[in-house]
Amino acid sequence: MSRNVTVDTTVMKLDNAQFEPILTKEVIQLRGIFRKYKHELRIVGGAVRDLLREVEPRDIDFATTANVYEMKNIFYKENIYMINLKGEKHGTVTVHINNKNFEITTLRIQKRLEDATDPSMWQTDASKRDLTVNAMFLDFNGSLYDFFNGYNDLLQKRVVFVDDAFSRITEDYLRILRYFRFYGSLAEEPFQYDESTLKIIKAYAAGLSVISGERIWSELKKILSSTYAKELMLEMIECDIPQYCGLIEKPNVNEFKRACSAVKGKSNLNPISLAVALLNNVMQAIKMHERLKLTAFERDLSFFIIQERDKVDKTYIGLNDYQEIYLKRHVKREFIEELLKYSNKENLYFAFKDWDGKLNAPEE
Repeated sequence: MSRNVTVDTTVMKLDNAQFEPILTKEVIQLRGIFRKYKHELRIVGGAVRDLLREVEPRDIDFATTANVYEMKNIFYKENIYMINLKGEKHGTVTVHINNKNFEITTLRIQKRLEDATDPSMWQTDASKRDLTVNAMFLDFNGSLYDFFNGYNDLLQKRVVFVDDAFSRITEDYLRILRYFRFYGSLAEEPFQYDESTLKIIKAYAAGLSVISGERIWSELKKILSSTYAKELMLEMIECDIPQYCGLIEKPNVNEFKRACSAVKGKSNLNPISLAVALLNNVMQAIKMHERLKLTAFERDLSFFIIQERDKVDKTYIGLNDYQEIYLKRHVKREFIEELLKYSNKENLYFAFKDWDGKLNAPEE
């Protein structure tokens, strides 16, 4: 499914009670700085989606008519501290104001116009974004600029590529994972995937092989942390995606389903535990680590889970068995707790979690 440009781009205006709470002194300061240098600044991304869903935004990101060079010059003059310089190659400058970080990204357009308020620049930028729900802008008067019917898609909990799926995916194959990730955060069961979109995703899934492991794992973690991790991953398997994401061509679907249904308590499984559930042996876990560039904690946890999971109910039966793993093998307590959750050993999990780390002295 794709969505072409709409005629009426300002579809609504947020009321003051809904919009003004995000106008913190830092946001007002940024607005004033860009106005001073005659550049337009608008809110974009997750903050817009949150406001439209009447959820308080966790982070506020911006888009601007200024390019990276102009932004850096502006912030230098205004004594605003800039961090994370790696983002500059993607057109993003991150500033630090009063212990808060704000990402500001230049519009993705070929040529900037003399009139910084020309709406065509914003429409061009919106046309290059991945999904309609990410292609909306909000100005500081509370006016929503929606070029691709993203607001309606948000209300209907639809995930739709801007313009056409083929163009957006072949621009950046990571958008395949973002498609599923946004389904996990916005949609409700049953997922109403568009069959033509899934067909394109399957045809170009191999494109993920050229995407860096760090970017892939960043998206996979969000998918595997979703309430619908099982449903999303099973659909991704149908689309032949895992083999290009550091997993394997024929994932261990039965073990993955079992792991997804294991947790009954309040604690969720670590995303790496669900990822390793798709694998069959430690060599595959090593290859996953090499591809995704896991942290040392994630790497070691994945190795521990896949090496020990078959010993549960065989070698490891009672609480004392897990205590011995900790005391004699010096395994991290978090790893043992994760193995118990992964194995659906709820009572043992809480008993081990409450254990003080010492063995009781033998009775005299």
